[in-house]
Amino acid sequence: MEELLYRYNPWWEGDFVLEGVMERPALLKQMKQQLGSGKIVYVTGLRRIGKTTLLKIFIRHLIHNEKIDPKKIFYVSLDDYLLAKKSIIEIIDLFRYIHRIPFREKIHLFLDEITYKKDYELQLKNLYDSHNVKIYASSSSASILKTGKAYLTGRNLILEMLPLDFPEYLKFKDIKIRKADKHLFERHFEDYLNTGGIPEYVLQGEMDYIRELVDDVIQKDITAVHGIKNPDILKEFFLLLMERSGKKVSINKLARILKISTDTAKRYLNLFEDTYLIYLLRRCGKTNETILSPRKVYAADLGIRTLFTGFRDKGSLFENYIYLKLKHLNPCYVYKNTIEIDFFTGNGILIEAKYNSTMTSKQLEAFEDFKAKKKYVIKNVRDAEALFRQLHA
Repeated sequence: MEELLYRYNPWWEGDFVLEGVMERPALLKQMKQQLGSGKIVYVTGLRRIGKTTLLKIFIRHLIHNEKIDPKKIFYVSLDDYLLAKKSIIEIIDLFRYIHRIPFREKIHLFLDEITYKKDYELQLKNLYDSHNVKIYASSSSASILKTGKAYLTGRNLILEMLPLDFPEYLKFKDIKIRKADKHLFERHFEDYLNTGGIPEYVLQGEMDYIRELVDDVIQKDITAVHGIKNPDILKEFFLLLMERSGKKVSINKLARILKISTDTAKRYLNLFEDTYLIYLLRRCGKTNETILSPRKVYAADLGIRTLFTGFRDKGSLFENYIYLKLKHLNPCYVYKNTIEIDFFTGNGILIEAKYNSTMTSKQLEAFEDFKAKKKYVIKNVRDAEALFRQLHA
């Protein structure tokens, strides 16, 4: 067991070097901001989105910039079958034992795939309450956000990792667009709409990588964990969701197509949302309208969507991109008198995504009549990025 932990923590025996790793500065900045807080930091998001890489980049920062003793930094992946019979507390005690670290001395813990451990909330509470620790944990399941247990209420912070956005995509691809070549901006953006933002796929471009990612989520995170007897139905269900991306999704219709019960269809939909393969957007309005109205479905990554549907309907892909950029603002969609407007954010901004197109006269009238602090019609990526910079200023 000691040998295994040394493999996970090479910085215990020498300088820690990460080769061929691209940083995401905005996410790293958020990690740094929480260093002095007492909160447990949860890093969540889709499989292979870069959670482990982010944790290790931050470990490098702690060692090289914060000058923290490497032997007081502990990383472990809790989905390792060799650790299946060990509780989190037992693993941490072994770490302290190996390095002779007394309980009064502070340690930094990086617990990858935390939800693989039963009763992880209670174990983290015990660590939080009785050990001198700073805890960073990751999960590929949104269940960490939905747990009804109150063990860690007010003691944690959620940092959700999304796929690369367009500026990050350009950086990862080492694409620099000169002022003289601004005409190439839209061309590169359409390449991005086709490729999406899964980091390894952006760098390598191997289609099998995306296919294997989706298969892994369906097989390992849904079928195996939840005892689904027919995974082929799950794959068909997911294809239907991708074909409906950007549209309202009818549980009853999906159930009829696949010849399953509406309860099963609803369960499958929630499982795909829980594993970050899709996002669901609620309707704006009163509580009853929000609960009873169908939700719109968006792909978590554009590359995953185009893998299943082909590269078509650029307007819908553009809308999907806008949603991902606005997700942190808690948006909903507007539906009134059969007219739909794409997004109304939690801070009062109304947004319609119209990629190189215009609104109908009725939609324009509804857009102008709707009460909002600010209103934007976004027609291209330059307008989009200008708005996002303004919203983050």
